[in-house]
Amino acid sequence: MSIATKRGDSGQTGLAGGIRVSKADLRVETYGTVDELNTVLGFARSICQNVQVRTWTEEIQRTLFRLGSNLATPPESKKQPPVIIAEDVDHLTDLVHKIEATEGLVSDWSLPGAHTEAAAYEVARTVCRRAERTVVRFIESGGPVDPNVLAYLNRLSDLIWLFGRLLEVEAGVGSQLRDKQHNGARWSRAW
Repeated sequence: MSIATKRGDSGQTGLAGGIRVSKADLRVETYGTVDELNTVLGFARSICQNVQVRTWTEEIQRTLFRLGSNLATPPESKKQPPVIIAEDVDHLTDLVHKIEATEGLVSDWSLPGAHTEAAAYEVARTVCRRAERTVVRFIESGGPVDPNVLAYLNRLSDLIWLFGRLLEVEAGVGSQLRDKQHNGARWSRAW
């Protein structure tokens, strides 16, 4: 048996439960973007020296497999989708609160690129925000999505941003957007 089934050569793919749709279907774009996020997080984890951040990232990646499978399972499928539960979102919220309590962590916008590991997490954050936007488009098009999926991605993008800041603080690297030559409004929770 080969993974090269040739079934997708015509531009169709199979959803969970065997339902065939166009590879351009918004549902496919949605779970495909979550897959991309998982991969980018895997790269960030592979270069991260902080054991705790690596562990948290791996836990998140495992949850993202469930989340992607949830999005890949249409209501008409005979297969039951894995669920994202409120506790999954709460876990991320708890991590956000834990990390943002770090002294000097949340003081300004950050300028990506001051630290390699943090920059990898910045890339993951932007992919996470794109995944979130894709889910919103899918919902607005009439696609059924569990509200915990959107809440999870929203919380996750905040957490990934904090991972980058934590790595910078631990490395003694400053990435603040504002300095003596670049004044302006400071960071705000409204972002």
